Amino acid sequence: MASTLHTYNFPTRIRFSPGARHELAAELTALGIQRVLIVTDKDIAQLPWFPELETALVGFGAVTFSGVWGNPVVSQVNAGIEAWKASGADGIVAIGGGAPMDVAKAIALMAHHPGHLFDYEDGNSTRPIDQPIPPIVAIPTTAGTGSEVGRSAVISDDDTHAKKIVFDPQLLPRVVLADPELLLGLPAKITAATGMDALTHLIEAFLAKGFNPLCDGIALEGIHLVAENLWACVEFAQRSRDGETFDEATAASHLAARGGMLNASMMGAIAFQKGLGVTHSCAHALSTVYDTHHGLANGIMLPAAMRFNLAAAPEQFLRMARVVKPTAMDGQEFVDWIVALSESIGIPASLGALGVEPDGLEPLVAVAIKDGCHPLNPRPVTEDDFYAIYRDAF
Repeated sequence: MASTLHTYNFPTRIRFSPGARHELAAELTALGIQRVLIVTDKDIAQLPWFPELETALVGFGAVTFSGVWGNPVVSQVNAGIEAWKASGADGIVAIGGGAPMDVAKAIALMAHHPGHLFDYEDGNSTRPIDQPIPPIVAIPTTAGTGSEVGRSAVISDDDTHAKKIVFDPQLLPRVVLADPELLLGLPAKITAATGMDALTHLIEAFLAKGFNPLCDGIALEGIHLVAENLWACVEFAQRSRDGETFDEATAASHLAARGGMLNASMMGAIAFQKGLGVTHSCAHALSTVYDTHHGLANGIMLPAAMRFNLAAAPEQFLRMARVVKPTAMDGQEFVDWIVALSESIGIPASLGALGVEPDGLEPLVAVAIKDGCHPLNPRPVTEDDFYAIYRDAF
């Protein structure tokens, strides 16, 4: 049975359906793009469906840059800029998770701007963003960062691993082709880590200080989608790895669950324009000091961070609790649900799994206290609080 191709616009044009990737050539033509640079990571470039996509873009003189891996750094962006110049492209197709998306946006920014990428750091720029930014079409392959519906890119310094943000409305992809078929082969560990990233975005956006009922509503529905679908996605991934084959109905359930998480991921990225919180500050420090995958870092830190926040926002926690458990009587039940979900999908319960030592927290706290996310946390976070939260995560 053919799938319905849904189109919705928030904040950009999203085309959602199994097989949505096959609309790519038509969307590039509609945007007036004549030559295209594909930006992806080295693992995606090896997947069996990727050459088919490249073949579909032969008429656009497609050149593939796959020099992205791990947490993206400036050297990857610089290599991508050279690929852009050599390709003669006038548009970019970003394919992958948060890393390729962010590198693609940074390449687009630097395509016609001089100097160093960090000259354009959000809030600390020394140069104006005043030149055209080529259009981007995004095809996500994970359900985590939701960068495909975002207007910023997070890139780290190669040497210090410090994360810098570049932002401009023109960095928002013109079209997102959200195809849950591309998520079916994700390993269980990546499914779990990226899913916890999406959940953290949704929770912290809902808790962030400030008034934005639009983001609050999106966050609550996103939490519902995670509750309905994340465990199932991880379970299906594990069964696939173990060699199990699915009947048609089970395969359809897997595809539907992947689609639910794909939408939850985008909703998290939309909602967190309201703000984030202490979980992200802790996670950013783990990525800086230990080069930890961002989603995994969020997943490990989320329970401790929410235990810290509970007393400051009991009504908000109760609302979230009733999304995942309608009979919930207090916000503690939501924290308990996070812990149970994390355990069920294999997220490590302790920072020790990352090689962090309880007496080695000083470098983490030094980075976390300077991070820009925790000022919008519902409870103020001091240096001593960061030590306490990290200790609670052991």
